[in-house]
Amino acid sequence: MAPEGSLPGESSTRGSLPEGSAPTATVGRVKAVRQRFAAALQLASGERIADYTLVYETYGTLNAARSNAVLVCHALNASHHVAGLDASGDPGWWDNMVGPGKPVDTRRFFVLGVNNLGSCFGSTGPMSNNPATNRPWGPDFPVLTVEDWVHAQARLADALGISRFAAVMGGSLGAMQALAWGLLYPQRLAHCVCIASAPKLSAQNIAFNEVARRAIITDPDFHGGRFYDHGVVPRRGLQVARMIGHITYLSDDVMGERFGRLLRGRSEEEAYRYTFDIEFEIESYLRHQGEKFSGYFDANTYLLITRALDYFDPARAFGGDLVKAMASAQCAFLVVSFTTDWRFSPERSREIVQALLACGQPVSYAEIDAPHGHDAFLLEHPQYHRLLRAYFERVAAGCNA
Repeated sequence: MAPEGSLPGESSTRGSLPEGSAPTATVGRVKAVRQRFAAALQLASGERIADYTLVYETYGTLNAARSNAVLVCHALNASHHVAGLDASGDPGWWDNMVGPGKPVDTRRFFVLGVNNLGSCFGSTGPMSNNPATNRPWGPDFPVLTVEDWVHAQARLADALGISRFAAVMGGSLGAMQALAWGLLYPQRLAHCVCIASAPKLSAQNIAFNEVARRAIITDPDFHGGRFYDHGVVPRRGLQVARMIGHITYLSDDVMGERFGRLLRGRSEEEAYRYTFDIEFEIESYLRHQGEKFSGYFDANTYLLITRALDYFDPARAFGGDLVKAMASAQCAFLVVSFTTDWRFSPERSREIVQALLACGQPVSYAEIDAPHGHDAFLLEHPQYHRLLRAYFERVAAGCNA
């Protein structure tokens, strides 16, 4: 699974390794596992879903004390395939972070990646058959929240015999899940690693999500979410949704450096063609990303996940008081932001940090000077990886205590 908005050919430098470390390219070939749950899961909406399946991958070995497990929560368009090479030979979406000798070192940790309920990469979702109708769920699939995903992940942890995680981590929407873990299951994790995220979406972020959803819903091929029955895909809507999202994942500096005002296949000094077809390289890039995305992602899933993003607000149950919301946590926190991330700006991460400090929770905070925008959390920035490596040294020490 490719990063949310990564640029083609993006290169980066690996951070320094502990003495004696020898990283490998990946954890090797990995195989996804399916776990069925017959008992109904109560959802925040009031609905229940029964007889569902979660798909997951694991890397490394669970120690005898079962104390070295790390849960990695995925963001919008990613999946359970966090690291290693899948059956198609594709690397995991966070392969630079998880593996032997990497910041989350699988020689020390047992790492779990779960495809969330409602996603389109194997777990039960809108594309799955509804047992009540024997047809795809489509738009009838229940609306989900971040908290619903966390409850489902906790059930999977139970099935795997993991009563407590050494750490729960994620970036963006994945970090919201990690944060929810610290509040919903405070005794079940020692560390929460929250990267490039926010305690709730701003009005602007909700607006971006709504424009993307309307692009999908108004596509003539959407058919009210029952496009499976018609043998079509709302590709145009998905493409526009992806292009909108993609713009927000990247910084202006990165787009300017990589594309500037270059004309497609021509220099900036050459004449315009005075057409509404592709003129600029950035247009070509965005269209390519949109077309690629529409070939593998489900439209109903996109609607579900962006709405879960909108709904996340742990302070809502406390009258908007984030300090009171954070008071139930019992783990240590690492909060990381990136200077050029304008979708989840450092100010939003500092809201989390200030709330944790106000209620006496242990928290470390780092603001990384990186040019890549929101997608920086997926890339190999040396300072960022050194930070995560050092923090997980601390996590590992706790596992062995």
